[in-house]
Amino acid sequence: MRLRRLARRRPSSSSSGGPHLESHQGGRNELVAWSGADPLRPERRLRWRDHFTLTENVLHLPHLPECHDGLRVAQLSDVHVGQATSEVRIRRAVEAVNSESPDLVFLTGDYVTHSPKPLPRVRDVLSGLKGHVFVVLGNHDHWVNAPYLRQCFEHLGYTVLQNEHRVVHMRGAPVTVLGVDDGRTGRDDVEATFRGAPESGTRLVLAHTPPTVDKLPAQGNLVQFSGHTHGGQFIVQGLTERLFRRAGQPYIRGHYQVNGNQLYVNRGLGFGFGGPYLRRGSEPEVAFFTLRAATAVAAVG
Repeated sequence: MRLRRLARRRPSSSSSGGPHLESHQGGRNELVAWSGADPLRPERRLRWRDHFTLTENVLHLPHLPECHDGLRVAQLSDVHVGQATSEVRIRRAVEAVNSESPDLVFLTGDYVTHSPKPLPRVRDVLSGLKGHVFVVLGNHDHWVNAPYLRQCFEHLGYTVLQNEHRVVHMRGAPVTVLGVDDGRTGRDDVEATFRGAPESGTRLVLAHTPPTVDKLPAQGNLVQFSGHTHGGQFIVQGLTERLFRRAGQPYIRGHYQVNGNQLYVNRGLGFGFGGPYLRRGSEPEVAFFTLRAATAVAAVG
């Protein structure tokens, strides 16, 4: 299993099969600036605080049903509504996701930070996502008001998973989405999440904290989508990775192979560029994924 990076991404310098920290960044995305009248901001170019990066990734999955070859997934994480994140950036991100018409949309936690004041705005700025939208909660959500946020997302028609799973039929075959609750606050229960879930087919895991991947069934042909780390937030080559490992976070950003499963750690949309938190070397991200069947990969090769 491997992940092939596409637009504006250089191959990783890591050659090991184990966990690694990406050492590259995508370029700032100017494509999200509309060319015509823009009700969000009249200027053609976005201010620096409104920028984010679009990343394209291909996930190769053995045993992926052929009808799911080409399935598209979008992921938003760590939005942190409030002064830490430009609301223009968030609405642009929603528009960017909708413009790609993905089959599945994943929101992987931390929609607020410390204050309850932004809670009513979460529903407004994250409304309008189209398609099958699945949500898990993060540590900050539990610290602020998790029940409120769950109700908020359910009002929007999104599916919130707290140690639960759902099966949706897409292109004639089931996709199992497994949502593990936040591990940072000790609310994760992998066993409960997988109880009664299909043991084969397309199985995608949402978990805010990356180390949840260590608790998944080994060799399960699973893909876990996470956030939490903000891609390291402030990158100092060599030092950031050591500090995160010491804090129990060995998976910082990008793609990893772990115990026969795959993990992608999103850099997150919030915390930085115009807010009170310094961010360097880890730009805000909206991630897109294309699932590819191993048979299709072999045919291309």
